[in-house]
Amino acid sequence: MTEETPGFEEKPDVPSGATPDDAEPKAADSSEEEAAAPAGDLDPTVGLTAQLDQVRTALGERTADLQRLQAEYQNYRRRVERDRVTVKEIAVANLLSELLPVLDDVGRAREHGELVGGFKSVAESLETTVAKLGLQQFGKEGEPFDPTIHEALMHSYAPDVTETTCVAILQPGYRIGERTIRPARVAVAEPQPGATPAAAKEEKTDDEESGGTEEV
Repeated sequence: MTEETPGFEEKPDVPSGATPDDAEPKAADSSEEEAAAPAGDLDPTVGLTAQLDQVRTALGERTADLQRLQAEYQNYRRRVERDRVTVKEIAVANLLSELLPVLDDVGRAREHGELVGGFKSVAESLETTVAKLGLQQFGKEGEPFDPTIHEALMHSYAPDVTETTCVAILQPGYRIGERTIRPARVAVAEPQPGATPAAAKEEKTDDEESGGTEEV
């Protein structure tokens, strides 16, 4: 049997230059360094860049919303202005339509030589006022018949016309700008059926005279 020396115990092998107490702290320090290493590698500008992108996106959305609202407002203003002009034109046209019979009476009085004295001054003032409001009279004898602005009340044939022509103005027409308030009421004449137009007759006569002077 082997006798154990009292007072001595077996100790684990320890590398030279190190003590057992130093082994555990070093292991703990290395673990802390490994855990802290990834945190130290993070770039702080990455988070700032992400925030900046978010701000830019939000700014772009707000700018687009503002531009859309501005365009809608401009369209609204144009629509209101257009409606206002239209309503004004309709109101003026309705007012002047009620005055057309009075203007017809003034015209007939002028044709018969009855537009004299104070009545003449009043009539001229009325005509000046309606002209300022944009009322224009149209319709003349001898102009070609246009169904868009003329209303034919009488019809006849005439040998001296080459197309449907207004030969008499029974009532003048009135317009405001491009809006026709009342068409001109006229008497029209058409060429005689089968008749040779006067212009064609003159041209034929000239040809015959020219042909008669030529030597054969």
